[in-house]
Amino acid sequence: MNRTCCSLLSLALVACVSMVSVRPSAAAEFSVEQHKGGVTVKIDGQFFTDYLTETGPKPILWPIVGPYELPMTRAFPMKKVEGEKQDHPHQRSLWFTHGDVNGVDFWSELKGHGSIVHRAYLKVEGGENAAVIATRNDWVDANGKKVCEDERRLTFTVGSRGRTIDFDITLKASEGPLTFGDTKEGAMGIRVPTVMDVNSKQGGQIVTSEGLTDTAAWGKPASWVDYHGEIPVGKDEKKHVGIAVLNHPSSFRYPTRWHVRDYGLFAANPFGLKDFEKNDQLNGSYTMQAGESIALRYRFVFHKGDAAAAGIEQAFEEYAAEKK
Repeated sequence: MNRTCCSLLSLALVACVSMVSVRPSAAAEFSVEQHKGGVTVKIDGQFFTDYLTETGPKPILWPIVGPYELPMTRAFPMKKVEGEKQDHPHQRSLWFTHGDVNGVDFWSELKGHGSIVHRAYLKVEGGENAAVIATRNDWVDANGKKVCEDERRLTFTVGSRGRTIDFDITLKASEGPLTFGDTKEGAMGIRVPTVMDVNSKQGGQIVTSEGLTDTAAWGKPASWVDYHGEIPVGKDEKKHVGIAVLNHPSSFRYPTRWHVRDYGLFAANPFGLKDFEKNDQLNGSYTMQAGESIALRYRFVFHKGDAAAAGIEQAFEEYAAEKK
C-alpha cells in the first residue's frame, strides 16, 4: 500500500473515531407511576423521586435521589433518621408555600395554618429524556375556605450536570383580590441533608451567583444559589454533592431574594423585603386583582462536586436562554 493510500485510510479512521466520539449518549427513559397519594418518577427503572400529596398540609417531593444514589433532602418529619436534625417540621423536603397569603399562614404548621390541597392532575407523563407532572391545587384556610389556587408543572430531566427538576408555578387570584404579604417565610423551599448544612461544620457551604457565601447570602438577590457539601457513603468515605437552585429571568421579580440558612433551609422568596433588609419602612408584598396571576420559575440541579466543578454558572446561562 502506497503512502497516499495509507494517508487516506488514516483520515477515514480518524473520521470514524470522530463520529463515534460525538454521538450522543443513550437517551434516558423516564417512567411515572401514579399511586394513592402521589406519583413516582423513575429514570431507566431507577427511583428518582415521589411527588406526594397527602403527607401533610402541602404537596412535596420526597425522597429525592441524586448523584451516587444519595438522598438529597432531609427525611424528617416524614421519617426519623439517626443523626438528622428534627427542627422546623414544616420544612418538608421540597415544597412551595408562603407565610402570608391574604393574612393566612401557609408556611408553618402552627395552629390556624392554611393548607394547599391537591385537586387534579393535569398531566402525568413519562417518556424519552423527560417526565412531567402538572397539577391544580387549592389554597384553603383553617376553616376550609378557598383563598386562591395554583397550577404547577414539574419537569424531570437528566444531563451532564446531574438530575434536574424544573418547578414552574402560576399563582392565581381565583377568589378575588389576593395579597402575598411581606415575610421572610417563603416560598420555593428545599431542606438539605443535615450532614450538608453549614452549621454541621462538615464542609457544607452556600454560594451565590454574586459570590456571597454562607450567612452573607441570606436575603440577598441572586440568579442562582448553590448549597453543597459531603455526604458519608460508608465508614471512611464521603461524596461531595450539591443542590443548585436557578431562578429563570422570566420569573416574577427576578432575581429573587433567598431565604437560605446555615442550618439547612434553602428557599427562594420574591415577597420578602422588610425582614431581609431589616427595615419596616419597606414593603415587598404584592397584590393581584381578581383573575390576575403571576408565574414563578425555578430549576433544581442535583450535582456532583461544588458549584464551580458542576458548572452552575453555565447551567444558569443555558437555563436563562430557554424561552418560558
